[in-house]
Formats: sequence, C-alpha cells, structure tokens
Amino acid sequence: MNVAVYARVSSDRQKKNETIASQTAALREHARQMGAVLPAEWVFEDDGHSGATLTRPALERLRDLVAAVQIDVVLCYSPDRLARKFAYQA
Repeated sequence: MNVAVYARVSSDRQKKNETIASQTAALREHARQMGAVLPAEWVFEDDGHSGATLTRPALERLRDLVAAVQIDVVLCYSPDRLARKFAYQA
C-alpha cells in the first residue's frame, strides 16, 4: 500500500510547540502499523499556512504526486489540517 502524509500548522504558537513534528511522527507511526510504504519524500508539511485556502506549497506538491503516482491513502492528523471548510476537505 502506497501512503503519503500531509501535516499543517498555521499559527506561530503551533510552530513554536512543534506540533507539525508531532503530527508527522504520529502519521509515520500509523503508516508503519498499517504496513504501508512511506518514502521520506512523500511526507508533506505546510508550516505556517492557513487552512482557509487550498493554495499551499506542500499541499500542491501532494496533489501533483497523487496525480502522477498511484497513492492508495493520504494520511492527515485531522480533516481540518487539509482544509477548514468541509467542502474543500471533500
């Protein structure tokens, strides 16, 4: 199973508390428990970007990867890490 990971933090407080690192660590561990293939270059992090917009550097690279390679699953810590609006999440 091919898995990619996406993590995001938007505020300075979140960045200082390194919550992006904790999100990524939890997602890597989950992928490992699933027995999934997770290459290091398939871990995408947007540090300091709002979930109100879909124009984010790592999210755009993730979408490009999904379009180019067969990704079975994209893991994210919480749906609001992808987007704040449910319509964008879907």
